[in-house]
Amino acid sequence: MEISTVKIEKPDDMNMILGQSHFIKTVEDLHEALVTSAPGLRFGLAFCEASGPCLVRSTGNDEELTRLAQDNALALATGHAFIILMEEGFPINVLNAVKQVPEVCCIFCATANPVEVLVAETASGRGIAGVIDGSASKGPEAEEDVKARKDFLRTIGYKL
Repeated sequence: MEISTVKIEKPDDMNMILGQSHFIKTVEDLHEALVTSAPGLRFGLAFCEASGPCLVRSTGNDEELTRLAQDNALALATGHAFIILMEEGFPINVLNAVKQVPEVCCIFCATANPVEVLVAETASGRGIAGVIDGSASKGPEAEEDVKARKDFLRTIGYKL
């Protein structure tokens, strides 16, 4: 077995969801889940088919995001993985809807952080072994950090 890393290529502030599914219908069902749970969301998504022609299937409502999702999925080339890249919304707006899609098996990460994907490869194919999502922790939060966190959540509209 060989382990390698694939860096997800995206702008620094762009949010993404990386997960695993199990059926070609994933592309249509995820598209529907995204547009019905966050109507103003701009997104592109791509899905790595793991049998038959083994194509990267893609869709979205933004051509550039769809192309970027497809490029990242091709770089991953890991069976049944999907990637959603989004703007004008956050994973928290759509994550429950994504997880409720019957084909979705798991979510590896939902973040705007830099992401590297640990990819395991055997004679049978490639799969996601895990993700590196952001930087290492530097210590516990202090009182001023708690205040900054709470202020930030109110500034972006997630708390009153």
